Amino acid sequence: MSLISSIVNPILNLNGLPAYGLVGVLVFAEAALFFGFVLPGETAVILGGVLAYRHSVSLPWMIAVVVVAAITGDSVGYEVGRHYGTRLLATRIFARHADALGKAKMSLRRNGGRAVLLSRFTAFLRAVTPGLAGTAELPYRRFLIFNATGGLIWGIGYSLLGYLGGASYKRIESYASYAGYIFLTVLAIVAVTVLVLRRRRNNAASVVAR
Repeated sequence: MSLISSIVNPILNLNGLPAYGLVGVLVFAEAALFFGFVLPGETAVILGGVLAYRHSVSLPWMIAVVVVAAITGDSVGYEVGRHYGTRLLATRIFARHADALGKAKMSLRRNGGRAVLLSRFTAFLRAVTPGLAGTAELPYRRFLIFNATGGLIWGIGYSLLGYLGGASYKRIESYASYAGYIFLTVLAIVAVTVLVLRRRRNNAASVVAR
């Protein structure tokens, strides 16, 4: 039995408070303790949705647990990065991901809070971006706004994905990463459209001013 299976199977046998607790801990630990290297948080969230489908838990309460755990876990990850980021990045586990971490840092420098929001929908970035944001000293208030927005969308979306998938959670889980990429593509198209329209409006205003 794989490590992921050894975690997944017990979750599906839980009811009530233990189910809320375990899903919440796994989501919290993804960025707070970099547990996302072992189990992507979206897997736990989808399983929470499956449990709601099976009436083992309440769907609204599971969503609330996931959203709160995601936001607080990322906030702890931010503080870990702010205080210990430089030393952590020098360890072996992070050294193996040097290229990906470098790209994530560049994205944070260019996009700031927007990079925090977008990282929520990619497994690796979701685990490391909060810590990188703390290391880069991105203002916490700005981090929190984008982190909370991403956590809310992600928590509701993947919980509903698990709920709608029901017993077919394994197939839904395989589609989850694709759903994240589709969401990022839509966001990118919207952002480019807004940017083009804004530039056209600014150019028109400058012509009128002349």
